[in-house]
Amino acid sequence: MPQKEYCPKGYQQIQAQDSSPSVFLQSEGAKRSFDFSFEAVRENLFRVTFTTPNHPLPPYPSVTKPDTSLDGVTISTNSGYSQKEIEVGDVKAAVNWENTPVVSLSWKGGDKPLYRDLPLRSYVIDGDGVANYSEHDRKALHVGLGEKNAPMDLTDRHFQLSATDSFGYDNYKTDPLYKHIPLLIKATPAGVVAIFSTTHGRGTWSIGSEVDGLWGHFKVYRQDFGGLEQYLIVGKTLKDVVRSYAELVGFPILVPRWAYGYISGGYKYSAMDHPPANQALLEFADKLKEHDIPVSAHQMSSGYSISEHEPKVRTVFTWNRYRFPDPEKWIAEYHSRGIRMITNIKPFLLSSHPDFQKLIDGNGFFKDPGSGEPGYMRLWSAGGATGGDGCHVDFTSAVAFKWWYDGVQFLKRSGIDGMWNDNNEYTLPNDDWRVALDEPTVADAAKKQSSDNTVGLWGRAMHTELMGKASHDALRDLEPNVRPFVLTRSATAGTMRYSASTWSGDNVTSWESMKGSNALSLNAAMSLLQCEGHDIGGFEGPQPSPELLVRWVQLGTYSPRFAINCFKTSPDNNEVGEVIEPFMYPEVTPQVRATIKRRYEILPYIYNLGLESHYYASPPQRWTGWGYESDPEVWTKKVKNGEEQFFFGETILVGGVYEPGVNFAKVYLPRKANDNFDYGFVNMNAPYTYYASGQWVEVPAAWKESIALLAKIGGAIPVGKSVQTRVPGDETAASVAIDEVDDYRGVEIFPPRASSHGTVFSTTWMEDDGISIKPKVSSYTIAYEARDDRVVVSLTKDESSGFTPAWRDLDIILHNGDTRRVISDTGKSVDYKGTDSRGREVYTLRY
Repeated sequence: MPQKEYCPKGYQQIQAQDSSPSVFLQSEGAKRSFDFSFEAVRENLFRVTFTTPNHPLPPYPSVTKPDTSLDGVTISTNSGYSQKEIEVGDVKAAVNWENTPVVSLSWKGGDKPLYRDLPLRSYVIDGDGVANYSEHDRKALHVGLGEKNAPMDLTDRHFQLSATDSFGYDNYKTDPLYKHIPLLIKATPAGVVAIFSTTHGRGTWSIGSEVDGLWGHFKVYRQDFGGLEQYLIVGKTLKDVVRSYAELVGFPILVPRWAYGYISGGYKYSAMDHPPANQALLEFADKLKEHDIPVSAHQMSSGYSISEHEPKVRTVFTWNRYRFPDPEKWIAEYHSRGIRMITNIKPFLLSSHPDFQKLIDGNGFFKDPGSGEPGYMRLWSAGGATGGDGCHVDFTSAVAFKWWYDGVQFLKRSGIDGMWNDNNEYTLPNDDWRVALDEPTVADAAKKQSSDNTVGLWGRAMHTELMGKASHDALRDLEPNVRPFVLTRSATAGTMRYSASTWSGDNVTSWESMKGSNALSLNAAMSLLQCEGHDIGGFEGPQPSPELLVRWVQLGTYSPRFAINCFKTSPDNNEVGEVIEPFMYPEVTPQVRATIKRRYEILPYIYNLGLESHYYASPPQRWTGWGYESDPEVWTKKVKNGEEQFFFGETILVGGVYEPGVNFAKVYLPRKANDNFDYGFVNMNAPYTYYASGQWVEVPAAWKESIALLAKIGGAIPVGKSVQTRVPGDETAASVAIDEVDDYRGVEIFPPRASSHGTVFSTTWMEDDGISIKPKVSSYTIAYEARDDRVVVSLTKDESSGFTPAWRDLDIILHNGDTRRVISDTGKSVDYKGTDSRGREVYTLRY
């Protein structure tokens, strides 16, 4: 892009209020004025703006400006001729405008800034857009930006802030990918600062990748259009900052419990004519049952909407009646097997679509100002890399938004359970295309910015967000008490207010791809894409080997989303492709089956992580240093890269294997530096070794057994049955067809080998009906103390919400080799149950 930087100076303070925790500045020059503001919004949240009359604030920001909330916070200010210091609670902010405005943030009493703009080049106009330069800490960890290519640490790298359909991308090289989230988090042992821009427009982040003899090492955020609205969030830890970010943009929405089970897929099934797709899909479901592999839902690819007559291309919200003669009856068949349907929908119409003219007449497409015609472009139409001419839906159009909403409700009335918002990156070719701006959702924004209705200023990614809202609202309005499930490929910060889940798009089959996916997940988690996963086995590319398939299933079991879906094209098969099936290799089907059943067994643990995400913004999948910031080793390159290990919740540390023929994993066991004794970790698999924290260890991990799984001593894992179960209160069609009731609960505990010397470990998990929009949530706390000859346990139930699960008693499952007796010190009966199939001692705590 052309560079047209102008750095205004000579700022004067306006609206001067020495006692106010804010600064408002203006500079006059070059026949225009430049406005800058800095405001304390909350104790650790600050808002910065930089605008001109020709560079307005983002017209439809991904967050609404929050009300200032500083009640009860100690505030003090100190003003000088061209500077102002503002102390807000524990944070000291300073703005110096002797030359250009320079914001710095530090801890009160600290001598080193956590964040500081680059002097003399802080806020600049750059053509139609703006840029913000800040100082770069080369030793810091930088994370966020939604999903970016591996490794996890973004330091000294450059990224585009846009989204594209990166089919078959390289996990280590491709940029951009599918997400558009301008959130950059800098983390150090001393503190954490997030920088978040609210625009839906395109831009770039250069995180120290540009070095200059004059300016040294710096970071620069460049925004293609409009002015800057940026939030700075300060915290002691990543946990603090991610939660504060959620308070700004919205916490992840509730995910239905069934969506944490195995979700099957594969383009081939719904694209088949011989036999027709409806029959092929039922045969696949029956094979899963035959192989005793539980499944909760199926992602039905867009082959169902390929027209049965020429031109045989996608026509969203229609059914191919040859492949699916009676969709309602067929979906009922799937529901009778306890399987839900998630249907692929894409936000564009080819010119052959029966409603194409209707949307032209209703101003439902983008407009090309040069021709006055709709914005035509080449679109994916059928099969692999085959295209056709058509137009993207403009979701700022009232007609288009309602048309989409009605289309989703049409599919829902057919019996479809969830929507799969696909190909929603909005890779439009022209910034000058116009948007309609008559949809009520954007009405207020349009009134404030009616003079410029270009795609460039409003942002392509706005349509990703509005598509999510249209799909979500359509589902919610038909079933107002049931959680809408919208799966989205692309996302903005605001999209996740409407979409419950996402995934990393069209990855490829390779060991490197599997390894790099961990880094994507960890950055996604810190960007609030917390119900995220990958297409297990690879979406594109060759079929995985038996060993790679098993390894990927083992790894995917410990991610929030577990799905096997693919479209494996070849020169000889470009229309339908091949699929990955969990039973495709008979020699490893027992391993795949056992691993998927383990996924269902730990579903109470996984589902609780989802509830923690919704209520507290704690990601299920966590960087090894999450909560261990005082351990120097987590700040080393190998751990910061985030490729090989991660925490899954509070208790399980996962170490994958990323090469064929390797039967061990090297794992770092982080250590907390505090007054409490760190009891370390224990191998959850044979030989069940106990390890001290603060060291690298080699953990045995034979590929037909397991990847490395270590439990934190003092942790607990609530478990249920190893099959799909029905939760009381869930009366949806697929649930009532499930025979097994969720009436068993155990908890795997990991006490130290010897006495804990009075230390009592406790873990709380939550449960509800798994389906309600406003659920009644009950909580359960297991507490235990280790003694030399016994383990003393207690369970506290809080069911005051009104939700009562089907289980009442609780099995206490000791770690392998732990033969101590379990007793209760609360007067509850504890019965010895025996040894389970894994050789573990089990006791039942009666209630």
